[in-house]
Amino acid sequence: MNRSGVRGLTSALVAAVALVAAPADTQTIQPPFDVNYTLNNLGPVPGLPTPYGGLTFLLGDPNTLLIGGAANTAAGEIYSIGVVRDAENHVIGFSGTATFYCDGAYNDGGVDWGPDDVLFLARWPVNEIGQVEWGSTDADKIVDLDPLGVTGGGPGALTFVPPGQPGAGSLKICSWSGGQWYDLTFSPDGTGTYDITAADLRTTLPGGPEGFIYVPTGSPDFPVPSVLVSEWSANNVAAYEVNGSGDPVVATRADFITGLDGAEGAVTDPLTGDFLFSTFGAATDVVLVVEGFAAPEPIEVAIPTLGGTGLAAFVMVLLAAGLFLIWRRYG
Repeated sequence: MNRSGVRGLTSALVAAVALVAAPADTQTIQPPFDVNYTLNNLGPVPGLPTPYGGLTFLLGDPNTLLIGGAANTAAGEIYSIGVVRDAENHVIGFSGTATFYCDGAYNDGGVDWGPDDVLFLARWPVNEIGQVEWGSTDADKIVDLDPLGVTGGGPGALTFVPPGQPGAGSLKICSWSGGQWYDLTFSPDGTGTYDITAADLRTTLPGGPEGFIYVPTGSPDFPVPSVLVSEWSANNVAAYEVNGSGDPVVATRADFITGLDGAEGAVTDPLTGDFLFSTFGAATDVVLVVEGFAAPEPIEVAIPTLGGTGLAAFVMVLLAAGLFLIWRRYG
Protein backbone atom coordinates (compact mmCIF):
# COMPACT_ATOMS: atom_id res chain seq x y z
CA MET A 1 0.00 0.00 0.00
CA ASN A 2 1.39 3.44 -0.93
CA ARG A 3 1.60 6.38 1.44
CA SER A 4 -1.62 7.91 0.11
CA GLY A 5 -3.44 4.68 0.86
CA VAL A 6 -1.94 4.58 4.33
CA ARG A 7 -3.12 8.11 5.07
CA GLY A 8 -6.56 7.35 3.68
CA LEU A 9 -6.84 4.28 5.88
CA THR A 10 -5.59 6.27 8.86
CA SER A 11 -8.23 8.93 8.17
CA ALA A 12 -10.97 6.32 8.14
CA LEU A 13 -9.75 4.79 11.39
CA VAL A 14 -9.50 8.19 13.08
CA ALA A 15 -13.05 9.05 12.01
CA ALA A 16 -14.41 5.68 13.15
CA VAL A 17 -12.71 5.92 16.54
CA ALA A 18 -13.91 9.51 16.96
CA LEU A 19 -17.50 8.49 16.29
CA VAL A 20 -17.39 5.66 18.82
CA ALA A 21 -15.15 7.02 21.55
CA ALA A 22 -15.50 10.80 21.59
CA PRO A 23 -18.44 13.15 22.01
CA ALA A 24 -19.01 15.95 19.53
CA ASP A 25 -17.47 19.38 20.01
CA THR A 26 -14.59 18.25 22.21
CA GLN A 27 -12.21 20.83 20.74
CA THR A 28 -10.73 22.79 23.61
CA ILE A 29 -8.38 25.77 23.77
CA GLN A 30 -5.89 24.97 26.50
CA PRO A 31 -4.72 27.20 29.39
CA PRO A 32 -3.36 29.81 29.48
CA PHE A 33 -4.62 30.57 25.99
CA ASP A 34 -8.30 29.92 26.84
CA VAL A 35 -8.60 33.28 28.59
CA ASN A 36 -7.91 35.40 25.52
CA TYR A 37 -8.91 33.14 22.61
CA THR A 38 -12.20 31.63 21.43
CA LEU A 39 -12.80 28.81 18.95
CA ASN A 40 -15.69 28.73 16.47
CA ASN A 41 -16.62 25.95 14.03
CA LEU A 42 -17.67 27.38 10.66
CA GLY A 43 -18.79 23.94 9.46
CA PRO A 44 -18.23 22.41 6.02
CA VAL A 45 -17.51 24.55 2.96
CA PRO A 46 -20.55 24.31 0.63
CA GLY A 47 -19.70 22.34 -2.49
CA LEU A 48 -16.10 21.54 -1.54
CA PRO A 49 -15.05 17.93 -2.21
CA THR A 50 -13.55 16.15 0.78
CA PRO A 51 -11.01 15.65 2.17
CA TYR A 52 -10.00 19.28 2.71
CA GLY A 53 -6.48 20.58 2.12
CA GLY A 54 -4.74 23.85 2.96
CA LEU A 55 -6.26 27.30 2.71
CA THR A 56 -5.36 30.93 2.13
CA PHE A 57 -7.13 34.15 1.22
CA LEU A 58 -7.27 35.34 -2.38
CA LEU A 59 -4.51 37.86 -2.94
CA GLY A 60 -5.91 41.35 -2.40
CA ASP A 61 -9.40 40.06 -1.58
CA PRO A 62 -9.95 39.22 2.10
CA ASN A 63 -13.55 38.21 1.39
CA THR A 64 -12.58 35.22 -0.74
CA LEU A 65 -11.00 32.09 0.67
CA LEU A 66 -9.01 29.60 -1.40
CA ILE A 67 -9.03 26.02 -0.11
CA GLY A 68 -7.95 22.63 -1.39
CA GLY A 69 -10.51 19.95 -2.17
CA ALA A 70 -10.01 16.22 -2.84
CA ALA A 71 -6.68 16.67 -1.05
CA ASN A 72 -3.76 14.26 -1.59
CA THR A 73 -5.25 12.93 -4.84
CA ALA A 74 -4.48 13.48 -8.51
CA ALA A 75 -8.00 14.90 -8.85
CA GLY A 76 -7.31 17.58 -6.24
CA GLU A 77 -8.14 21.19 -7.06
CA ILE A 78 -8.06 24.58 -5.36
CA TYR A 79 -11.49 26.14 -4.91
CA SER A 80 -12.69 29.64 -4.04
CA ILE A 81 -15.50 30.45 -1.63
CA GLY A 82 -16.83 33.75 -0.34
CA VAL A 83 -16.76 34.44 3.38
CA VAL A 84 -19.28 36.29 5.54
CA ARG A 85 -17.94 38.72 8.15
CA ASP A 86 -19.59 40.24 11.19
CA ALA A 87 -19.52 43.90 12.23
CA GLU A 88 -15.99 43.45 13.64
CA ASN A 89 -14.76 41.75 10.43
CA HIS A 90 -14.47 38.26 11.92
CA VAL A 91 -15.32 35.44 9.52
CA ILE A 92 -18.57 33.81 10.68
CA GLY A 93 -19.58 31.74 7.66
CA PHE A 94 -19.48 31.12 3.93
CA SER A 95 -21.26 32.73 1.01
CA GLY A 96 -22.28 30.80 -2.09
CA THR A 97 -20.79 27.52 -3.25
CA ALA A 98 -17.15 26.58 -3.77
CA THR A 99 -16.01 26.95 -7.37
CA PHE A 100 -12.87 25.84 -9.20
CA TYR A 101 -9.97 28.27 -8.92
CA CYS A 102 -6.90 26.38 -10.19
CA ASP A 103 -5.19 23.01 -10.42
CA GLY A 104 -4.41 21.51 -7.05
CA ALA A 105 -3.36 17.92 -7.70
CA TYR A 106 -2.06 16.29 -4.51
CA ASN A 107 -2.77 19.49 -2.54
CA ASP A 108 -2.05 19.16 1.16
CA GLY A 109 -1.90 21.47 4.18
CA GLY A 110 0.21 24.21 2.55
CA VAL A 111 -1.23 26.86 0.21
CA ASP A 112 0.48 30.26 0.27
CA TRP A 113 1.25 33.25 -1.93
CA GLY A 114 4.91 33.77 -2.77
CA PRO A 115 6.82 36.49 -4.59
CA ASP A 116 5.41 37.90 -7.84
CA ASP A 117 1.88 36.74 -6.96
CA VAL A 118 2.74 33.07 -7.46
CA LEU A 119 0.63 30.58 -5.52
CA PHE A 120 2.78 27.83 -3.96
CA LEU A 121 1.21 24.45 -3.14
CA ALA A 122 2.50 21.58 -1.02
CA ARG A 123 1.98 18.32 -2.95
CA TRP A 124 1.72 15.10 -0.95
CA PRO A 125 2.54 12.18 -1.24
CA VAL A 126 4.54 12.97 -4.40
CA ASN A 127 7.08 15.14 -2.48
CA GLU A 128 6.69 18.17 -4.71
CA ILE A 129 5.86 21.87 -4.65
CA GLY A 130 3.52 23.23 -7.29
CA GLN A 131 3.46 26.83 -8.49
CA VAL A 132 0.53 28.62 -10.15
CA GLU A 133 1.07 32.07 -11.64
CA TRP A 134 -1.49 34.83 -11.12
CA GLY A 135 -4.32 34.43 -13.62
CA SER A 136 -3.39 30.85 -14.48
CA THR A 137 -5.57 27.83 -13.76
CA ASP A 138 -2.88 25.22 -14.38
CA ALA A 139 0.26 24.27 -12.50
CA ASP A 140 2.91 26.40 -14.21
CA LYS A 141 5.81 24.68 -12.46
CA ILE A 142 6.31 21.59 -10.31
CA VAL A 143 9.50 21.14 -8.29
CA ASP A 144 10.57 17.64 -7.25
CA LEU A 145 11.98 17.72 -3.71
CA ASP A 146 13.55 14.25 -3.82
CA PRO A 147 16.84 15.50 -5.35
CA LEU A 148 17.05 18.11 -2.57
CA GLY A 149 16.97 15.44 0.13
CA VAL A 150 13.53 16.26 1.56
CA THR A 151 12.32 13.24 3.54
CA GLY A 152 9.60 12.37 6.02
CA GLY A 153 6.86 11.65 3.49
CA GLY A 154 6.77 14.92 1.58
CA PRO A 155 5.63 18.48 2.29
CA GLY A 156 2.46 18.49 4.34
CA ALA A 157 2.66 22.26 4.49
CA LEU A 158 4.57 25.33 3.39
CA THR A 159 4.55 28.99 4.40
CA PHE A 160 6.44 32.14 3.47
CA VAL A 161 7.48 33.89 6.67
CA PRO A 162 5.47 37.15 6.81
CA PRO A 163 6.90 40.65 7.29
CA GLY A 164 7.96 41.57 10.80
CA GLN A 165 8.74 37.98 11.78
CA PRO A 166 12.22 36.44 12.19
CA GLY A 167 13.36 35.13 8.82
CA ALA A 168 10.80 37.24 6.96
CA GLY A 169 10.47 36.27 3.30
CA SER A 170 11.98 32.80 3.65
CA LEU A 171 10.12 29.67 2.58
CA LYS A 172 9.53 26.99 5.22
CA ILE A 173 8.10 23.51 4.66
CA CYS A 174 7.28 20.68 7.02
CA SER A 175 6.95 17.00 6.09
CA TRP A 176 4.09 14.74 6.98
CA SER A 177 4.32 12.43 8.78
CA GLY A 178 7.97 12.65 9.80
CA GLY A 179 7.84 16.29 10.88
CA GLN A 180 11.09 17.36 9.19
CA TRP A 181 11.16 21.17 9.02
CA TYR A 182 13.18 22.70 6.18
CA ASP A 183 14.23 26.15 5.03
CA LEU A 184 14.22 26.26 1.21
CA THR A 185 16.49 28.28 -1.06
CA PHE A 186 14.62 29.69 -4.06
CA SER A 187 15.26 32.13 -6.91
CA PRO A 188 13.42 33.42 -10.02
CA ASP A 189 13.73 31.12 -13.03
CA GLY A 190 13.15 33.90 -15.57
CA THR A 191 9.71 32.66 -16.66
CA GLY A 192 7.59 33.99 -13.79
CA THR A 193 8.03 31.03 -11.46
CA TYR A 194 10.80 29.94 -9.10
CA ASP A 195 13.59 27.39 -8.93
CA ILE A 196 14.07 25.69 -5.56
CA THR A 197 17.71 24.74 -5.27
CA ALA A 198 18.34 23.63 -1.69
CA ALA A 199 16.54 22.32 1.40
CA ASP A 200 18.19 22.91 4.78
CA LEU A 201 16.86 20.64 7.55
CA ARG A 202 16.44 22.86 10.64
CA THR A 203 14.50 20.70 13.14
CA THR A 204 11.93 17.90 13.48
CA LEU A 205 8.46 18.41 14.95
CA PRO A 206 6.25 15.80 16.64
CA GLY A 207 2.56 15.15 16.12
CA GLY A 208 2.43 14.63 12.34
CA PRO A 209 2.48 18.35 11.51
CA GLU A 210 0.56 19.95 8.66
CA GLY A 211 -0.29 23.63 8.11
CA PHE A 212 1.28 26.37 10.22
CA ILE A 213 1.11 30.13 10.70
CA TYR A 214 3.27 32.78 12.35
CA VAL A 215 1.40 34.39 15.22
CA PRO A 216 0.79 38.11 14.57
CA THR A 217 3.09 40.30 16.65
CA GLY A 218 1.42 41.69 19.78
CA SER A 219 -1.03 38.82 20.23
CA PRO A 220 -1.90 38.00 23.88
CA ASP A 221 0.05 35.13 25.51
CA PHE A 222 2.71 35.26 22.79
CA PRO A 223 5.41 37.61 24.11
CA VAL A 224 8.00 36.28 21.65
CA PRO A 225 7.72 35.33 17.95
CA SER A 226 5.84 32.05 17.64
CA VAL A 227 4.12 29.64 15.28
CA LEU A 228 0.94 27.60 15.51
CA VAL A 229 1.12 24.16 13.90
CA SER A 230 -1.81 21.94 12.94
CA GLU A 231 -0.89 18.46 14.18
CA TRP A 232 -2.90 16.08 12.00
CA SER A 233 -1.68 12.86 13.59
CA ALA A 234 -2.05 14.11 17.18
CA ASN A 235 -5.39 15.90 16.60
CA ASN A 236 -4.03 19.09 18.15
CA VAL A 237 -2.81 22.57 17.32
CA ALA A 238 0.53 23.26 19.00
CA ALA A 239 2.34 26.52 19.77
CA TYR A 240 6.11 26.96 19.47
CA GLU A 241 8.44 29.85 20.01
CA VAL A 242 10.72 30.44 17.01
CA ASN A 243 14.40 31.33 16.82
CA GLY A 244 16.01 34.20 14.93
CA SER A 245 15.60 32.35 11.63
CA GLY A 246 11.89 31.71 12.08
CA ASP A 247 12.30 28.02 12.93
CA PRO A 248 10.37 26.39 15.82
CA VAL A 249 12.19 25.61 19.07
CA VAL A 250 10.92 22.12 19.89
CA ALA A 251 11.54 22.46 23.65
CA THR A 252 8.98 25.28 23.81
CA ARG A 253 6.04 23.25 22.43
CA ALA A 254 2.71 23.82 24.18
CA ASP A 255 -0.81 22.57 23.43
CA PHE A 256 -2.95 25.35 21.99
CA ILE A 257 -6.03 23.34 20.95
CA THR A 258 -6.74 19.68 21.76
CA GLY A 259 -9.52 17.26 20.81
CA LEU A 260 -9.52 17.99 17.07
CA ASP A 261 -10.14 15.55 14.22
CA GLY A 262 -7.31 15.75 11.69
CA ALA A 263 -6.14 19.39 11.89
CA GLU A 264 -4.90 20.26 8.39
CA GLY A 265 -4.43 23.70 6.82
CA ALA A 266 -3.65 27.03 8.46
CA VAL A 267 -3.98 30.70 7.52
CA THR A 268 -4.06 34.09 9.22
CA ASP A 269 -6.99 36.36 8.43
CA PRO A 270 -5.40 39.47 6.87
CA LEU A 271 -8.03 41.77 8.41
CA THR A 272 -8.36 40.54 11.98
CA GLY A 273 -5.41 38.23 12.64
CA ASP A 274 -7.82 35.35 13.34
CA PHE A 275 -6.42 31.85 12.85
CA LEU A 276 -8.40 29.72 10.38
CA PHE A 277 -7.68 26.04 9.85
CA SER A 278 -9.24 23.11 8.06
CA THR A 279 -9.65 19.46 9.01
CA PHE A 280 -8.92 16.44 6.80
CA GLY A 281 -10.55 13.04 6.95
CA ALA A 282 -12.66 13.65 10.02
CA ALA A 283 -16.25 12.44 10.31
CA THR A 284 -17.08 15.79 8.69
CA ASP A 285 -14.38 18.01 7.22
CA VAL A 286 -14.83 21.59 8.43
CA VAL A 287 -13.12 24.96 8.81
CA LEU A 288 -12.58 26.42 12.28
CA VAL A 289 -11.57 29.91 13.35
CA VAL A 290 -9.84 31.18 16.49
CA GLU A 291 -10.36 34.80 17.52
CA GLY A 292 -8.22 36.89 19.86
CA PHE A 293 -5.02 37.59 17.91
CA ALA A 294 -3.62 40.99 17.03
CA ALA A 295 -4.20 42.22 13.51
CA PRO A 296 -1.26 41.26 11.29
CA GLU A 297 1.14 43.67 9.67
CA PRO A 298 -0.31 44.70 6.28
CA ILE A 299 1.30 43.12 3.24
CA GLU A 300 1.71 45.25 0.13
CA VAL A 301 0.02 43.67 -2.86
CA ALA A 302 1.37 44.56 -6.30
CA ILE A 303 -1.17 45.19 -9.06
CA PRO A 304 -1.14 41.97 -11.13
CA THR A 305 -0.41 42.03 -14.83
CA LEU A 306 -3.30 41.69 -17.26
CA GLY A 307 -5.01 38.36 -16.73
CA GLY A 308 -7.21 37.16 -13.89
CA THR A 309 -8.17 40.08 -11.65
CA GLY A 310 -5.50 42.15 -13.35
CA LEU A 311 -7.73 42.18 -16.40
CA ALA A 312 -10.67 43.10 -14.19
CA ALA A 313 -8.67 46.02 -12.79
CA PHE A 314 -7.92 47.21 -16.32
CA VAL A 315 -11.63 47.04 -17.19
CA MET A 316 -12.43 49.08 -14.06
CA VAL A 317 -9.96 51.74 -15.19
CA LEU A 318 -11.69 51.93 -18.57
CA LEU A 319 -15.08 52.16 -16.86
CA ALA A 320 -13.86 54.98 -14.64
CA ALA A 321 -12.51 56.84 -17.66
CA GLY A 322 -15.86 56.39 -19.44
CA LEU A 323 -17.81 57.70 -16.47
CA PHE A 324 -15.49 60.71 -16.26
CA LEU A 325 -16.12 61.52 -19.92
CA ILE A 326 -19.90 61.19 -19.43
CA TRP A 327 -19.70 63.54 -16.45
CA ARG A 328 -17.71 66.05 -18.50
CA ARG A 329 -20.26 65.86 -21.32
CA TYR A 330 -23.51 65.86 -19.36
CA GLY A 331 -22.58 66.83 -15.79
